[in-house]
Amino acid sequence: MTREKSPETTDRGRLVGVGELEQFDASVLRYLDAAYNLARYLLRDPHEAEDAVQDAFLRAVRHFGSLRGSDGRAWLLSIVRNVCFSRLRRQRSMAGAVEFDEEEHGVEDRESGPEADLARTMAAETVREGLDQLAVEFREVLMLRELEGLSYKEIAQVTGTPIGTVMSRLARARRQLSLALGAVKAED
Repeated sequence: MTREKSPETTDRGRLVGVGELEQFDASVLRYLDAAYNLARYLLRDPHEAEDAVQDAFLRAVRHFGSLRGSDGRAWLLSIVRNVCFSRLRRQRSMAGAVEFDEEEHGVEDRESGPEADLARTMAAETVREGLDQLAVEFREVLMLRELEGLSYKEIAQVTGTPIGTVMSRLARARRQLSLALGAVKAED
């Protein structure tokens, strides 16, 4: 005799059936890394990002029935974004931000050795400093487009802005990052 699994209860008391949790796992859980990356770039603190992702996943489980269509990534990232911006509004200060750890999150390069390691570290630090100079809206669209590979339409869904605004922010973000990195000179 097989025993059926009992439904679980969310923190708001709504029963979540086993089938719904399996659907959630298939549709949304695979985007956990993308959710953390977005939170990490918006909040600039790995511990805050972990907490924000946990809060977002709890909200996602609670409201999984509201997911329309099959694009769980954009739906989840918009929840993560909302949680992060709520936290930023509460904090108003990002003075205690923890720096990005290149060794933990960096990509392996074919070149190795002390000189190559130093060059990579210096380049990563320069990019980090450039990103830190950008407004959160610009860091957000750069991260979603360049690191997560979202389309303009998906970014518009996540951020709740028109596609034209996404395109404009992305162009401005790239321009400001180039200026910050010294790749282009400021126009007079």
